[in-house]
Amino acid sequence: MKLNQIADNPGARKNRMRIGRGIGSGMGKTGGRGGKGQTARSGVRIKGFEGGQMPLHRRLPKRGFRNTSFAIKLNETNLGKVQAAIDAGLLDAKVAVDAAAMVKAGLMRRAKDGVKLLGGGEFKSKVDFAVYGASKSAIEAVEKAGGTVKILAPKKEADEEPRGKNKRMALEAAKGGGKPKGDNKGGKPKAEAAEAEAPKAE
Repeated sequence: MKLNQIADNPGARKNRMRIGRGIGSGMGKTGGRGGKGQTARSGVRIKGFEGGQMPLHRRLPKRGFRNTSFAIKLNETNLGKVQAAIDAGLLDAKVAVDAAAMVKAGLMRRAKDGVKLLGGGEFKSKVDFAVYGASKSAIEAVEKAGGTVKILAPKKEADEEPRGKNKRMALEAAKGGGKPKGDNKGGKPKAEAAEAEAPKAE
């Protein structure tokens, strides 16, 4: 066997079909485009066209919201890779490890919007991390090794102002509770009704 004798499997490579090179080629005249009309021209976009009828993709209603264009793009890195970089001398465990340090160590190509630390792999070094986010298992593994994890992601603001029924109840409580509720259709309160029904001692 020599280099000039090596060949690919039969039929693996095919010659390109030359369009419009005479009727004897089998792809002459119309060149596989059929007769005249819109589809015989270049620049045709007829996918989904239903002869002038409203197309299906326009008849169906829109639903939901997609956060694709606004989503935060993060790099996900396992602790096992970080430990391998520390063992190889690419990361200094004595200095706080952040996205820039991980990019410099070759753990990722670019920082993007931040790094999310995952708990995959074995981790045994005492390191202080400053990352956008981290899983529970990653935080536990780092703290078990004696390190810390600083989360850089902004905390979600809690909705302090109650809404709907809760808001109405909160306003009533602030005013003083309002009128006491009756036992049936708005009569006396239950405590007063029980006192009225009880026989007086002579």
